[in-house]
Amino acid sequence: RKVIYTTNAIESLNSVIRHAIKKRKVFPTDDSVKKVVWLAIQAASQKWTMPLRDWRMAMSRFIIEFGDRLDGHF
Repeated sequence: RKVIYTTNAIESLNSVIRHAIKKRKVFPTDDSVKKVVWLAIQAASQKWTMPLRDWRMAMSRFIIEFGDRLDGHF
């Protein structure tokens, strides 16, 4: 719980995604939406270089809580 101590990162990511989607008014396919969101997240993640304290402990907890959802992503 201490690793996720603020919503600023979540709000920032939501802002990046909203900004990327707002630029485009129409998406021809669902895959195009996924691609725009993925590219926006990739661009944002390159800017976020600060390591998180206790990330391994948090990741272990995420795997316990949401293991079935995380399979194949890490």
